Amino acid sequence: MKKKIFLSEPSLICCAGNNSKELYNACVFGERSGFVMREFGGKKYPVGQIKNELPDACIKDFGTGIYAGKTRIIKIINAALMQMEEKIEKLISKYGKEKIGVCLGSCDNGSEASLIAHNAFFEKNVFPDDYNLWYQSASFPAQFIARKYNLGGPVFTIATACASGASAVIRAAEMIRSGLCSAVIAGGADIVSETVFAGFNALEAVSDSLTNPFSKNRNGINLGEGAAFFILDAEEISAVELLGSGESADAYHMTAPGIDGEGPAKAMRAALFEAGIESEKIGYVNLHGTGTELNDKAEALALKKVFEKQIPVSSTKPVTGHTLGAAGALEAAVCWMTVNEKKGLPVHLWDGVFDDEAPFLPASSAHQSASICMTNSFAFGGCNVSLILGKNE
Repeated sequence: MKKKIFLSEPSLICCAGNNSKELYNACVFGERSGFVMREFGGKKYPVGQIKNELPDACIKDFGTGIYAGKTRIIKIINAALMQMEEKIEKLISKYGKEKIGVCLGSCDNGSEASLIAHNAFFEKNVFPDDYNLWYQSASFPAQFIARKYNLGGPVFTIATACASGASAVIRAAEMIRSGLCSAVIAGGADIVSETVFAGFNALEAVSDSLTNPFSKNRNGINLGEGAAFFILDAEEISAVELLGSGESADAYHMTAPGIDGEGPAKAMRAALFEAGIESEKIGYVNLHGTGTELNDKAEALALKKVFEKQIPVSSTKPVTGHTLGAAGALEAAVCWMTVNEKKGLPVHLWDGVFDDEAPFLPASSAHQSASICMTNSFAFGGCNVSLILGKNE
């Protein structure tokens, strides 16, 4: 029998809230005021941007320059982690620093430092004295977390594109079940860097209006920034449990999902199998729901394969933006709050224009509740992840 894994209340920050309660309320009531218009390449696009000032995150013996603690990605990670510092200190007292791990999912956590340093280089023909390639490495933000709390357990960085935050939760659970760790800080973080925007824009995946997932009129994503973290523990640190998880790979295309939805369906079935429940036990599904033509179609087909009847579903990306490597953890946080608070399900914001090729009608369900939720994260390369969270009642 697999060891149970419990998740602490999430600590997070994004354009829709500075903590889990603010985010949950925004999702239930369809509040999307966190978007601002940003200019890229001479054109303006809606971006989910954190508006409040973020403190610097420099820590002792870790450098004091801009790269060590003043980049936006590190400040966002730090702002989220500050909400769980008391819990982390209790973990250290309980288990010792060597038994606490870190597992961070992210898409682009290094180009920000790289661009700052290279712009300085182009201006002065020399890199800044405080710059080091380490600061732009994929592993640097995860190492920052470990150094911040002087943790001695395993430190992992997960880069499975837009499934990274959800993948990090799965890897964290495995680290506990294997005995490598007694507890793990796990989640995801990303910003809207110029590099990321240019990449998605080159794929013609970015919408210049508010995203409209599953509508026949959908035309792309709104990018967003944010971070979300859980503490995972085999002991009951909250009433919410990671009941099951599933992963699959389409092996179809570098960026596009498989056309039949079978890859995402496999991930959902695997999560249900691990949880030991049938699909009708799921009370709510947080959709990947990016608002792109191919992703929405593939997810709709997958849902039809797994669920025999209509269940409450919604995409919360119209509220948060697509936060890339943070999305899986941020949307798991929405599910955590949904099963714990029972004050309503996140609504689905769209124009209501049904698409016959994406035949799964999103349901607005603000006045319902759920004890078991599924959240989907599907990524480039056909990397599919589904998590199931439920309340221990």
